[in-house]
This record gives sequence, C-alpha cells and structure tokens, in this order.
Amino acid sequence: MRALFAHRQDALDNTLKVAELCNLELEFGRSILPQFRPIPDGLTAGEYLDALCREGLERRYAGTPRWEDVEGRQALTERLEYELGVIGTMGYSDYFLIVWDFIRFAHEQGIATGPGRGSSAGSLVAYVLEITDVDPIHYGLLFERFLNPERVSMPDIDIDFDDERRDEVIRYVMHKYGEDHVAQIITFGTMAARAAVRDVGRVMNVPYNEVDRAAKMISGHLTLPETLAENKELAALADKFPRTKEMLQMAMRVEGFPRHVSTHAAGVVISREPLTRYVPLQAGAEGGALTQYSMENLESIGLLKMDFLGLRTLSILGRTLRWIEESTGERVDLRRLPLDDPLTYEMLCRGETAGIFQFDAAYMRRVLKELQPSQFEDMISLNALNRPGPIEFIPKYIAAKHGEIAVEYPHPVLEPILRDTYGIIVYQEQIMQIAALMAGFSLGEADLLRRAVSKKKREVLDEERAHFVRGSLKQGYGEADANKVYDMIVRFADYGFPRAHATAYALVAFQTAYLKAHYPMEFMAAMLTAWMGSQRKTAEYVDECRHMKIAVLPPDVNESGVAFTPVRAREETGDDVAGAIRFGLAAIKNVGTQAIEAIMREREGKPFADLADFCRRVDLRVCNKRVIESLIMGGAMDAFPGHRAQLLAVLERQIESALKWRKEREDLQLHLFGFTEEVNWTIEYPEVTPFTRMQQLTMERELLGMFISGHPLDEYEGLLQELGTEPLHQLAEAADNSEVVTAGMVVSFKTFLTKKGQTMAYVELEDRVDKVEVVMFPDCWKQYGSMVAKERLLLVQGRIQQQDEAVKLLAGRVAPLDEPGAREAVLHWRRSARREPVQRNTASPSQNAAVRASASPTASNATARPAATAPGRRPAESSPRDTDAATSASAAAAKPRQPREAAAPAPQAEPRLAAASASRQRVFVKIGAARENEQALSSLQQLLKQHPGALDVILFYERDQRTLRLSDQYRIKPSPQLFQDIETLLGPQTVRVK
Repeated sequence: MRALFAHRQDALDNTLKVAELCNLELEFGRSILPQFRPIPDGLTAGEYLDALCREGLERRYAGTPRWEDVEGRQALTERLEYELGVIGTMGYSDYFLIVWDFIRFAHEQGIATGPGRGSSAGSLVAYVLEITDVDPIHYGLLFERFLNPERVSMPDIDIDFDDERRDEVIRYVMHKYGEDHVAQIITFGTMAARAAVRDVGRVMNVPYNEVDRAAKMISGHLTLPETLAENKELAALADKFPRTKEMLQMAMRVEGFPRHVSTHAAGVVISREPLTRYVPLQAGAEGGALTQYSMENLESIGLLKMDFLGLRTLSILGRTLRWIEESTGERVDLRRLPLDDPLTYEMLCRGETAGIFQFDAAYMRRVLKELQPSQFEDMISLNALNRPGPIEFIPKYIAAKHGEIAVEYPHPVLEPILRDTYGIIVYQEQIMQIAALMAGFSLGEADLLRRAVSKKKREVLDEERAHFVRGSLKQGYGEADANKVYDMIVRFADYGFPRAHATAYALVAFQTAYLKAHYPMEFMAAMLTAWMGSQRKTAEYVDECRHMKIAVLPPDVNESGVAFTPVRAREETGDDVAGAIRFGLAAIKNVGTQAIEAIMREREGKPFADLADFCRRVDLRVCNKRVIESLIMGGAMDAFPGHRAQLLAVLERQIESALKWRKEREDLQLHLFGFTEEVNWTIEYPEVTPFTRMQQLTMERELLGMFISGHPLDEYEGLLQELGTEPLHQLAEAADNSEVVTAGMVVSFKTFLTKKGQTMAYVELEDRVDKVEVVMFPDCWKQYGSMVAKERLLLVQGRIQQQDEAVKLLAGRVAPLDEPGAREAVLHWRRSARREPVQRNTASPSQNAAVRASASPTASNATARPAATAPGRRPAESSPRDTDAATSASAAAAKPRQPREAAAPAPQAEPRLAAASASRQRVFVKIGAARENEQALSSLQQLLKQHPGALDVILFYERDQRTLRLSDQYRIKPSPQLFQDIETLLGPQTVRVK
C-alpha cells in the first residue's frame, strides 16, 4: 500500500491509527429488548402493565355472565395473574407496553387494526390491553402456545394495520422512541443470471448488441453455469468471441451477489439504546433509518423484530363502515356483530364469497356449498384446514358434520377436545390439550412435545413416545390406548394449525361476509376501490356486482370521485337493482390527478351543464383535449346534451370558443346584464351518426379496461348458465389437461405456418373479466377457422394447459354462439365426451410441447423456448394470478342439498369434492429473497425429485412477485415430511397446496 500511495504516507498512517482504535465484539445469544417510556413515577414496567391489565379486564368482561359469576371472575383473575407472572419472569413487560402503546395510538387515530395474528391471540393480557380482539377464554385458546414458560423464546406479536395508514403508526413509534432507536429492516435483492450479464457487460463496455444477444439466450430460471451446460448455442458464442466469454465468466462470479437494497415489507426494530451500538444504519428511501443487517442477522445479535403488517382487508372494512354511516347514518361496530347472523350464513352456504377474506378462492366456494356452515366454529375450522396436508380431511369433516359418517375418537375421554372438529385434530392447541389430559403434562410440556414431534426425527419420536406413555400410565390409561393416541398425535403434529390465528382470521372473514350480506353496495364499492389498480380484479368484482344486481355506473364528471363510490339507486339503474356504484375518474386512462382535482373543485358550486360549460370552467391546461376526449369516450359526459360522437365532433371548436371567451373576459369585453354574465354565442352540435353499441363498448374497454354499459355476451347469459360453461377467469383453477367448454369474444387472432406448411392460429378470446389464448392446431383450424373473426362470439371446447400461472386453451371444437345450433353443438360435444372418456388431442406431442413452452407466437417464427426443467432463479415472463376461480354455475347448484346416498349424479354434474380436489390441486412453493440462491434452489430440486407424484409444482418468487411452473419431471406427492423439509430449507409457511 505504501508503494501505491507513496505521495500520501500521512493518509496511510491515519488509516492504521483508525484501524487500531476499532474493537468490534459481536455477542450472540442475548436479547436486547426495548424499554417502554414514559412509565408513571413510582411504578416499574411490570407494575404499570399489571395496573393496565386489571383495568382492561373489567372493561372487557364487565356485564358479561362470566364476570357476574363469582367462579368465572376468579378464573379470569387467576389466568391474568398467571400470564403476567410469566411475562414478568421472562422480562417482557416493556415489550407488551410498547405494543399496547402503538395500538392505543392507532385506535385513537381511527386506524383499523386486526383482531389478532398468529398465536398472540391466545393471550388474555393481549386481549385486555386491546392488542387483540379475540376472547381467548371463550374460544379455548392457550397462552402457552404463545409464550411457553418452560422454553424461553422471544415474544412475537405481529399486528395487522390498515394498509393505507400503516406508515402513520411507524412514524409515531419513531417519534416516540427517537429515530436513533427505531429502524426498518433492510432486504437484499440478488443478481440473477441475465441481470448479471447485462450489468457486467455495461461495466466492461461490451457493445450493447453483443450483451443483448448473450442475455437473450439465458433462460430466466437457470443459473449461468446451468445455461452454458444446456444451451450449446450460448457456449458456442462464448468460444467464438473472447470478449463475450470473459463477460460470461465475470458474470458467473457476481451472480447471486446483492444487487440492490429495499425495505422489509413489515419489519421494524426498536432498541433501548441507540441502534448504532449494535447495527450499522443507512438512510431509508422515505427518510427513516434502515438497518444494514438483514432480519436473520438482527435476530442473531438479539434485537427484537416487530412486524407492522398492512392488510388490505382492513382498509376495505374501514371504507365500508364510513360509507354506511354517510349513506344511512348507522354506525356499525364490528366488535359487536352477531356471530350467528342467519343472512351471513345463507350467503356463505350459497358460496357467494367473492371478496370475502380467506374464502374468496374457488375451492373454498365449493367447500362452503358442500359444508353448509351454520356456526362460527365452522369458519374457524375451514381456515385451519385450508392448507397443505389437512386439506385432504375437508371431505371427512363435511361428511361428519352432516352425519354421513360416524365420528370416531381415538379414546372416549378426548371427545370434549375433538368434538368441534369431528374427531380430526385440526389445531396445535388440541395436541397440547390431549397431552395434558392423557399424559398429565403441563401445557408448557405439551407445547414442547408438539414442537418435538413435528420434527419427525426417529430418535425424538421414540423418546417422546416413551415420555407420553409413562405419563398416560400414571394417569390410569392403558399402554395400548396411550400408543394409539400418540400415533394420532404424530400423524397430525405437522398438520396442526394455531387455533388462535385461525380464530382471529375467521373473525375478519365473518366481518367481511356480514358487511357483504347486509350492506352489499357499500362493501362492493370498497372492494372495487381497494383493487382499482388491478384491471383483472376490478373486472371480476364488477361482474360480481352485476350478479348481485348492483348497477355499476360509468364515470360521471358531475358525480364521480377519485375512486369508486356508492350512490343511491337512480332512475337509470332500474327498479330491480340493490343500489349502484359509480366509477371513479381515476379509472379512466389519460385522466390524471391534477385533472381530477380541477374537475372536482369546479363542480363544488354547481354541476356542469354541458360540454361548453365544462370547457369554460375547468383549467384547460390540465384538462386538455386528450383528457376531455378520454372523458367523453369513457362515458363520463353521457349526462350532457348530445351523444358521444357529437361531443367528440364539436370538442375542438368548444375548446377554441372557451379560450376565446376567457380572453374576452380577461380583457373586460363582456356584456353584463345585471350581475350575471350573458354569453351571446353558442355552438350547435353537428348531425353525426351515433356510435354503434360495439364501438361504444370498445371505447369503454380501451379507456376503462373493461366493458361497463354492457357486453356482447349479455344476451346469451341464460344459455351459458344452462350449458354450464366455465368463465375464462376460472380456467386457472382447472386441472392441467382437463376438458372445458367456455365462451368469449374474439379480440384478435394470428395465423402462421408450421414447419410442415400447415396453417394454425392463436386466438385471443375475452369475456367480461379475463382473456385467454386459444391455440387452434392445423386440424382444428382447417375445420373451424372460417368461424373465427374479430368480435365474433364463440363457444370453444378445449383442453387446459397450465403454464407459469398463465393458461392456454388447446381448442378441439368451436361453434358460433350467435347461431341457432350453438346449444345443440355443446350438448353433442358432451355426449361425445361421455362415449369417449379420454378424448384424443389432435395436436402432435411436439405441437403440445411447443405451446406449453411458448411465450407469444409470431407469424414468422413458431419456434418455442424450452419448458421449465428445474427450479432456478426467476421466470423471464410470467405474472401472478391474484384471483381464485370458481366452478361453473348450473341449475343443479341452486337445488337444496341432498344426502350423498340419495343423490344420483347427473351426466353433466361436477365431480364430487372429495374426488375432484386432488386433480385440481397444485403445490405452491414460495422462494423468499433471502433464499433465492443457487444452494437453496439446488437443494429444493433434489427434494422434489425424491418425492415423485401427480401434483404440479409452482414456484413463487416473493421478491419480484413472479411465478414459474416446473416441468412434469418435478411433479410430487405431498407429504408432511416433504413439506417439513421444504420449510426447513426455505422458511416457515413457504409451501401450500391450492
């Protein structure tokens, strides 16, 4: 160094001095818990917490039968004292006070918080402090599942906040404890193969065309070494061009390294001392501090992470309540909803759960129709059962509820514990209660047993079996019974779900269902507003409104707000509607925030009378010609005189006249009559042909992303329901390679020649909600190609092909929907399908492979990229589906539920839930940003290969919200051991079956 910097020896001397002064010692295994302040004089944190809890206990239970009963009150007091004792002994009093304080702030500011999350809802202390809203005594929740006095662990109270106001709570915490004591947590985005090549090429000054050529040869899910091994063309390119080879070699060295930093979605750390004593900090994107250690490293040095989570459902609930109060004057208290409300359960039994928290999925809609839930306990159980593993017990649960099978208990004494779940162990708390009852374990010991058994290690299983059997023998049970019950615990230990979390989230689900059942207009308006940025979800909920007989009105410059708003039913909505929802102006393409603000500001005094009045009053610098054209074509000026074609035809002259009028006004060249301005010139609307219905609908789709005033399929809705066609947005839930019949309008189509010189086509089909690509192979195109034309309505029978969460439909038969023989054609297809259970696919294997692998065809090149073959980095092109599909409606679905023994399956009936669930399931594996590395993904690859089966595997890359469907060689057979191994590798809650 001295040779390199001979001219600055003083700098080297100073550097050495600084290095000698540095003495960093990292201490692991300790807890640096935060300290609450201020505490009233004369009190410790524990004493202050005790006082708050005793006040909260009376506030929560005063006036209830439990409080009025002497023994009940004594039991509550003893439970509270026990929990406070454990919290104090573990040193967590300050922690509970801190959480209580920022929850109190949120409530005072009207920021919605969730009723609980995770195992913290099992704490009476959390309930009386109003940290949670689930009564742990009423629902039989266990404190030991949250804090085990026999195993010291860090507390973990995760809180859900209104996602639109979560940042206010974080700012409050930073202000209260000081910005040097509070920071959000950093996350690192790593460098993927393609990004590494592009970044390295830019630094090495390699010409862009050479970098681009190499980058495009890299598959989005493979590492660079894997790509070079599989892609001979890229390897040959590297051999031919030394500079490209050097670039690839350097890219391999940096691949997987951190490329950029971002802020953890929820994590915040609070320290009793300045954080710089424990962790390096940097400035965050929004001004606050950001730790330079990731979450795992923060925990290892003892800092406590708190999760401030944003939950969209809470903003939906809050917005719904505000609109209910504005429109009806009624204030609905979500804490006091009747959990036995008949109207809510009737809606759930019909499976009408679009927008209902936790129950929006198509599979859950089918389950609800089968289950016919009648009590809140059913919702808790379904929340816990709808996960990998226990999902297979849902049919048994349903059959037991309806008395179709006898409920079996491993031992009669366990009936009180397992009665609510019909003999099935659903919750982790049930395992703990069983161990306490039969083996005499304390609940702390029982929690240790649950944790140990869930690891499925042979030596641990044998050791715990002996422990359990010894305890059971002391309690007077036989050895055979003890072993039988222990075997059941082992079987279900990995399936068990925290009842506390299931109860809390079932409560949120019930709240959304109650509001949808009783205040559908306000609830659906809130749903549409929350999803306004997602064209796909907005279209789905607009369609749901149509089914609920809620009119969705086009935007209006005199009535629309920024987002969707509920309005009272007007004459134009008809007599058979349950209210109306008005589109927001922000939903119109090309209409920005400044233009909306200008429009809303000008109409406060009086509404706009016509187009001329609008042009004279608004600021034409922000509401320019393009904005006004978009407003006209989007239907926002339909209330003005003249139809859309006339308004567009006269717009330019109206703008010129308005500008001239303003100039005259500024020059004081106006003719005043009294105190009002009298305009002495008008512009007549020209006589032009109105737009056709289809032209008008096309404009709406272009400007709003969907059809509003109607859809070409509307007049065929009865026929489509009769035929039981699948809506396009529900095809994602269909099993791969299954046959479906669907309908839609042709948006576009493209033909091209195969290598054999035959013509085939890709057709884009669209219904009210979604689009799908329909592939017509040469045989199909030859027979039905004459029926395909833009804006033509078609019925299509085809085979589903799932691909990276995108769906393709391989057409087998096609029929025009608008021809008289459409109904008979579909019935004929289905009769043929019954005669030929396995229908032949006219496509060749190579054609099927090409379609499965292709991203988008071109007329000149039908060559497909290879299908995914192994878990890897990230898919190049895919987008997550943020919706769940439902099964096709049919007349039979509306009939009262009949016992299974008496029900004769109709020829067109949907397969039974028990048989159909497996064929529709896929395994989703979440790849967190921290696990997105070659070692973890290679280990995952080996795991999947060790468990071959029938279920597809979908990788979900959390960092960039992308999905990747793995090839058939990675299909697996789900098992508790496999899921445990995956979660050990990738983290908890990273695998589920859907």
